[in-house]
Amino acid sequence: MYSSILYGRRSLVLQKWPNLRGSVKNVFSAFPSSFFSASAADLSAPQDGRKGSNFTVSYLVESLGFTTKLAESISRKVWSEGKGNPDSVLSLLRSHGFTGPQISSIVSAFPGLLILDAEKCIGPKLQFLQSRGASSSELTEIFSKVPKILGIKKDKAFSVYYDFIKEVIEADKSSKYVKLCHSSPEGSQQENKLRNVLALRELGVPQKLLFSMLISNFGSVTGKERFEESVKKVVDMGIDPTTLKFVDALHAVYQMSDKTIEEKVNVYKSFGFDVEDVWAMFKKWPKFLIYSEQKIVDSIETLLGLGFTRDESAMMCKRFPQLLGLSAESVEKKTEFLVKKMNWPLKALVLFPPVFGYSMEKRIVPRCNVIKALLSKGLLGSELPSMPCVLACTDHAFLNKCVVKHDDQLVLELMAIFIEHRVS
Repeated sequence: MYSSILYGRRSLVLQKWPNLRGSVKNVFSAFPSSFFSASAADLSAPQDGRKGSNFTVSYLVESLGFTTKLAESISRKVWSEGKGNPDSVLSLLRSHGFTGPQISSIVSAFPGLLILDAEKCIGPKLQFLQSRGASSSELTEIFSKVPKILGIKKDKAFSVYYDFIKEVIEADKSSKYVKLCHSSPEGSQQENKLRNVLALRELGVPQKLLFSMLISNFGSVTGKERFEESVKKVVDMGIDPTTLKFVDALHAVYQMSDKTIEEKVNVYKSFGFDVEDVWAMFKKWPKFLIYSEQKIVDSIETLLGLGFTRDESAMMCKRFPQLLGLSAESVEKKTEFLVKKMNWPLKALVLFPPVFGYSMEKRIVPRCNVIKALLSKGLLGSELPSMPCVLACTDHAFLNKCVVKHDDQLVLELMAIFIEHRVS
């Protein structure tokens, strides 16, 4: 009865949860091999009518080692743009010494590369750099670290940023810290950006974050006095410069005036938050300060409307500030399922607000369905396990704890329940 659920999933299950291989091997072998023989091409046929395209999901999976989900996302973008020749882009990269893993990493970080014109956009850049003496190893190292630089259209900007990135990479290879200088037209946006990125480097911001800011359009790295003021504020808060939180905090502080920040803090105070609470939340999740006053009000009112008290709502937001950025629909849907379908009390959500950040399709529903099946069979006693016990652990831990310890027939049944409608 479970063949329709498990069709084509055998290898997927064992790839995702290799530790289960020994436990479920005999159960899966009970099904004819034809149940699991759907080919990658069958599962990944284009949905837009371009079945004749040689650039398919299966090609990305087999050639670049992508997951099916990532391959589908990238291929949809390529087809929707309807331009460029992905095959020619990949061939060009290979001809310049890029390895398969390097190409996979580059395309994952910058899918837009596949819709660039290999002959008019990418090729000339590579040829220009080689004419200046750039080796294949240099090109592969720099573009593997900062693939989006290939999307810069202006030749002069591309050259300046490439040289800057190369200089930083070389300097960071030294066992001693090397202080760098830069040269660009004084007062230009480019000059500001290079100076600011170097200032962040001196604070300890790692390469990955530095280069991301370098090629971004964030205003926080193009200012001068305001940039310096914003950096000082974030540093004074004690946020670690080596983390993404530092960059997020810098973006948040930079784009808001002191008056705007004060107005938002006052909104939180009106719902029972102390000023100290707001800044403690900021350190956990800097992006929450960017939310509009209306968004803040709507988020709190959604929680109140679901039956949480003001104190409980404030407590959940303090523990999990990301909650304020979720849609009312998502919060309501998860609360209804966990409380009405699973019978956990509202208090359980108050004590474990990160649950609102979990995916319904990937985590909450599959695991809860397994728990309900075990409860119906009397295998968990009469009490519902705690919410963190069911939802906070990894998939491997959950399956080991709740599935594989049972007999093979029940393992098969529970795996079918776990997999059904689950988004990979």
